[in-house]
Amino acid sequence: MKVLHLNAGNETGGGMKHILSLLDELDHDQVVLGVFEEGEMVQRAQESHIETVHFKQAFPFDLSVIFQINRYIQQEGIDIIHTHGPRANVLLRLLKPKLQIPWVLTLHSDPSDDFMGHGVKGELFTRVHKRAIRSADHCLAISERFRKRLLQMNVSNHKITTIYNGIDFSKSPEMNWERKNFGFTEEDFLIAMVARFEAVKQHELAIESFAAFKQSNENAHLLLIGDGTLENQLRKLCEKLEVDKSVHFLGFRNDVASLLPMVDLTLLTSKSESFPLVLLESARANVPAVTTDVGGVDKMIPSRGYGWIVDQPHSKSIANALNQAALLSGSELPAMGEKFHDFVSTRYSTQHFAAQVSNVYDFLYKSPPKMEYNV
Repeated sequence: MKVLHLNAGNETGGGMKHILSLLDELDHDQVVLGVFEEGEMVQRAQESHIETVHFKQAFPFDLSVIFQINRYIQQEGIDIIHTHGPRANVLLRLLKPKLQIPWVLTLHSDPSDDFMGHGVKGELFTRVHKRAIRSADHCLAISERFRKRLLQMNVSNHKITTIYNGIDFSKSPEMNWERKNFGFTEEDFLIAMVARFEAVKQHELAIESFAAFKQSNENAHLLLIGDGTLENQLRKLCEKLEVDKSVHFLGFRNDVASLLPMVDLTLLTSKSESFPLVLLESARANVPAVTTDVGGVDKMIPSRGYGWIVDQPHSKSIANALNQAALLSGSELPAMGEKFHDFVSTRYSTQHFAAQVSNVYDFLYKSPPKMEYNV
């Protein structure tokens, strides 16, 4: 069985890590990564000896690429195609009438939020993308909430499988950064937020919450790890709230696993998530988290003893959770981090994650669905 995984190729965050960790765990002779743009994702795949193919587009809406994909499927004897992300999903819907093999897609994010902040064009893309999702033969939902979201979109229950993300907990960071490398001391309370600077991640909420928390915690610092279109806007907000000396923009980094062990807490303020890899990475680093109540975070943080899930996504509620965490700094907060690690590591490994996906492939390969074109 050979599976072609298709993605735009411009992923740099959790989506990229999800796809690459899955492909790395599967038999490399049975998987191929197809992309429309070459970048860090392809580089990392090739470093892991994962076969890649570049389906070139003259521009993002160049539909001629579907003929390249179809030709490749026929020539290489692809048995299943697995798409990740809106662009790949929409293109496969156009190709589906010609397909004689099953099409699986993974829902990494809520499609209603994928084009947040893009106005009328975003609303159009959202409708087109939702229609594409309904056309797939099978959907993998990365949380139970996303399974319910698919049901709301009129995707049949028998076409949905809930599969949670996983990471390799046996891997240790190649190096560990020390606080002094960034000018911090052991007395500082460090909070890290790993997320691209886009509307759905709600960095404004994170900064406003931190500003409220900072009023009673002078030694606190917020480390923003990522990049994106809203960076300048967020820097101005920090200046307005007078926390620009305590909020540090570290940019996009490949060494998140090496950075997290030096912080006290991680923060996630997203409006929508599936099963956030950043929380898995936080657990691997023995660092507890404060997060909004999104996706499957309750599966990783089942009670207050493992971290904080904020039901009301308001700056006051998040600042209150940050204050509770700061009061535990010393021995109690690290102990919570170890408990978080022990709970998550036994349930959400890459091996378990890949095995679930393989079971779906085996089922579709042995009992392929009747090929139909949903409108």
